[in-house]
Formats: sequence, structure tokens, C-alpha cells
Amino acid sequence: MMKSEYKVIGVMSGTSLDGIDFVYVTFQFDDTWHFKIVHSETIPYTSQWVENLKGLVSYNLDGLKEMDNNYTNFLSMRIKAFMDTYEIEDVDAICSHGHTALHQPEKGLTYQIGNMPHLAVLLEEKVVCDFRVQDVELGGQGAPLVPIGDKLLFSEYDFCLNLGGFANISTEFNFERIAYDICPVNIVLNHYVKQLGFDYDDKGQIASTGTINVDLLTELNNLEFYKAAYPKSLGLEWVDKNIFPLINSSQLEIKDILKTFVEHIAVQLASEINKKNNASVLVTGGGVYNTYLVERLRAYTQNNIVIPTKSIIEFKEALIFAFLGVLKLRNEVNCLKSVTGASENHSSGKIYLP
Repeated sequence: MMKSEYKVIGVMSGTSLDGIDFVYVTFQFDDTWHFKIVHSETIPYTSQWVENLKGLVSYNLDGLKEMDNNYTNFLSMRIKAFMDTYEIEDVDAICSHGHTALHQPEKGLTYQIGNMPHLAVLLEEKVVCDFRVQDVELGGQGAPLVPIGDKLLFSEYDFCLNLGGFANISTEFNFERIAYDICPVNIVLNHYVKQLGFDYDDKGQIASTGTINVDLLTELNNLEFYKAAYPKSLGLEWVDKNIFPLINSSQLEIKDILKTFVEHIAVQLASEINKKNNASVLVTGGGVYNTYLVERLRAYTQNNIVIPTKSIIEFKEALIFAFLGVLKLRNEVNCLKSVTGASENHSSGKIYLP
């Protein structure tokens, strides 16, 4: 008989490199899914690990494999620390996204480090991980994967919008869940504000003092990616090739770069959520704390922007990767072809036993 209750740990590391998100969460199923986040924490990366992860795109395959092994060991220690801190002993599985090192689905490539089989041995727990590879093998983008959680856990909202390293969105269209990446967010804003000695632009205060450069804004908004139909996804490689050279060639002050890019983000987000009228938009991710960005988004839309509790803002992705793991344990669909463009719906991920 299938279980109706699960206790799992969700582990998520995003492209913004602010740390590893952990949740200890219970899921219950009684015709619909319910969840409760029991414990949650973000453990920041050391400066060395930030440098290691920032440099992943330049590694060859052998270098990536070595980093994969090192990161898997590191991740096991961080997961153990989280479990020890909250005295967590009863878990059905640890469900981990790993960290994206390479994502080029158009070439059939995606690689998340930290998903090696010995993670289960080190933790002495069942591990569910490596959720993207199978989707790419089936012709999909391997991203975004969160929409199955949006569909089954947050169905009361018309849009689920996440503002992390990149902005991504999911919604129902013609009775199907669709989702796609919209534009870069913190991966760009943090890159430039670090040149001023800050990890991030607190509340968007620096951006708010800048001046919009109309030429740069126009060039950004005219990038080909924004004209492409979904499914579509973004990675650091795309930013390195298309965004940074464009911004750097403008030779603007940092505050003007930040203001112009915030405006660009707001324009791109609004162009998506304005496809429905009187819509409710759940907004999560670290970008929510950029109040200037949220203010600019509200200036472009009449839809209802909903900012949830802190635990959902900060840990929704970790929560949903925990949920992806539960669905995999049940051999139920956790990856939607309508979202990724894969040839079929499927139950993605690998299960490793200690």
C-alpha cells in the first residue's frame, strides 16, 4: 500500500550562490497534497566555494568530475550539519537538486554536481537526486522543474513567479501547466553590486539612485531570447555571452547599470504576467527583498502581486525539490512535457540507497 505521509529533507543550491537551502518538510496526501515546513535554513557558501562554483563553466569534463566528487563530499557534511542542528533523525529520503555546473539542453547536455551515488553512503540515508538528466535525454529542456509543485501545492495562484538568479514562471494554459525562464535577475544584479563591495543591493537602494540608460534598456529588451516561444531556459553561459558584454560595453556607473537592469527585469516580468487579467501572482525567491524591483513591477501591472511568508519566499524551491523526490519515490510524474518540451511526462531523478 502506498504511503500517505512522508518526512523528507529538500536541498537546493541556486545560481545566485548565496548558499544552500535546506528544508525538513512533511507531506500528506488525501486526494490533494498538503505540506508543512518544519525546519528551514540557508547555509552560506564559503568564499572559496563561491569561487569554485562561479568557475564551473570553464572546467573540462575531468575537472567537473573532480569538482563533482569534492562538492558531493562537501554537501554531505552540510546536510549532516543541518540534521544535527535540528536533531532530525526520522527521514524517508534526502531530496537534492545539486548545483548546476553545465546546462546546454540544445546539445543534450546538463550536469549537476553533488549528485554522486556515494552521497547516500556518506549520509547513511536514501537519496533522491539528479532530476534534470532524464528530461534532457527525452528531448526536454531539463528546466524548470518546480512547476509540478506549483500545480499540486500552489494551485490557488494564477502565476507562480520566482525571482532568484533567474526569473521563472509557471501557469495553466489551455488546461496544461506551462513554465519557462523569463530573464536573469540576481545573477546580474549581484555581479555588478559586488564591484562596490556589497553581496547584494539591499532593497534595491543603490539601483533606485541611478539613471536609466534608454539605449542599454532597449538593447536588453531586444535580445532574441525574449522573442522565443516556450519552453525555454537560461543558464550562466547565456548571461556570459549576451548580457555582460552588452552591459560592459555601455561603460555606465554601477548605479546606472543596476537601475537600467532592474527596469529591464520589470518590463520582462510584466510582459508575462499581463497575459492574464485580474490574476494573482505568487512571488518568491530572494528578489522579493529587492523592494525597488517589486515596486517597478507593480508599476507595469494591474495584477495582484502576492508576497507570501518568509519560509515560502526563501525556501519554495527547496520545498518543491523535496516534493519532486517524494513523487519519484511513488513513481509518479514529477516532470511535465508541457513545461520542458520532453517527449513524455515522466518520473525523473535517481534513487540511491546507503
